[in-house]
Amino acid sequence: MATSSLENIRVVLIEPAGELNIGSIARVMKNMGLETLLIVNPRCDPYSFSARQMAVHGGDVLARAKIVNSLPEALVGCQQAVATTARDRALSLSLQPPKQILPQLLNVPSALIFGREDSGLTNEEITHAQHCLYLPTASTYPSLNLATAVAICAYELQKLVTTPTENFDSSSPDTATLEALEGYYQHLEQVLLKIGFLYPHTASARMQKFRQIFNRANLTPEELALLRGILRQTEWAINNPDDVVNEEE
Repeated sequence: MATSSLENIRVVLIEPAGELNIGSIARVMKNMGLETLLIVNPRCDPYSFSARQMAVHGGDVLARAKIVNSLPEALVGCQQAVATTARDRALSLSLQPPKQILPQLLNVPSALIFGREDSGLTNEEITHAQHCLYLPTASTYPSLNLATAVAICAYELQKLVTTPTENFDSSSPDTATLEALEGYYQHLEQVLLKIGFLYPHTASARMQKFRQIFNRANLTPEELALLRGILRQTEWAINNPDDVVNEEE
């Protein structure tokens, strides 16, 4: 049983408000062999008595859970990230069911991102992921309880490592880490603002589009280094206009 492949996968909760939900998530993670829980800006006490009581034998998962201030911080060290949603979005990421997308997380440091109990993930948060997962439900009531959504995904992951399958490629893609991508996006935004391609009041919305484009590309470290080099050269040219070669002269 190749449970070691689940050690690379972290569960990320964005601003959860329910202590019982967090405890239940720690318990089901323990059931399914997931070990790493990160919580972004919780709206409750994740370590409360109620949460610990709900976690039962998953108390060690809960005790190790790390609280962070932002989604990029929660994704440090990851190469792949999957955002979960209950509805279609006006984004270029297509919605994919668990069996289609979860196998890609098994062999690289990865994250499963879950949104708030009442409103899920924002569009901006989704653009930090390369993939968007949905859980097929009845159209009359598609929204799942947070702990239930985590449980279903955890179960599907556990099945992948305990049941032989030939339906996915187990090789590890050589993709840039998400913090390296985040550094590129911050650099890109600075340069585009400097040259007037972006304006401060619309920069966030336009940068979401760039994130979607590059996230789909699954850039390698070498490709990302090339793009960063273009930005550095652009900045040099801006700061040294007299030294830029004009081929028409």
